[in-house]
Amino acid sequence: MFTYSLDEYTELRPLAMEHTKPLFELTDRSRDQLRHWLPWVDNVTEIEHTSNFISNALKQGADNGGFTAGVWLKGDLAGIIGFHEINWTNRSVSIGYWLGKGFEGQGLMTSACRVLVDYALVTLDLNRVEIRSATNNKRSRAIPERLGFVLEGVIRQAEKLPKGYVNHAVYGMLQHEWELLR
Repeated sequence: MFTYSLDEYTELRPLAMEHTKPLFELTDRSRDQLRHWLPWVDNVTEIEHTSNFISNALKQGADNGGFTAGVWLKGDLAGIIGFHEINWTNRSVSIGYWLGKGFEGQGLMTSACRVLVDYALVTLDLNRVEIRSATNNKRSRAIPERLGFVLEGVIRQAEKLPKGYVNHAVYGMLQHEWELLR
């Protein structure tokens, strides 16, 4: 297993079964803020649910279909970032991410996203990276905007959350665009 240092205090580590307890605890502590934007939060009520998530992420990684990492700050798990299923035929992938309570506003996720976008478009030679976010989730939307992604449109009522349906802003970055921004 490898780690990737974002700076002297922050690193990305692929999820492993040993991260089950810290990930469950981070999810539990952050539940009130996460449920506004993530539909799965209220279904993660036992540590076994987190164990299953990590197990599925490891299988997806072993099948060359995606990648999920923890974002670690000063040794503490701060959040999760990863590739959803890679579409090798169309050479595209979407990135999902979230930060736990108390870790927002420090640039952690922008740095982590920059690394994953670079990995997707340069190392994996994919053509497209997509990021979707609820239109009202200003913090999440700021990340692709900071990285130079293009707002391609809005999908109406794309996701059902506890308080109802939300629209998704769809951002895209193409390989040739990223080369100009690097």
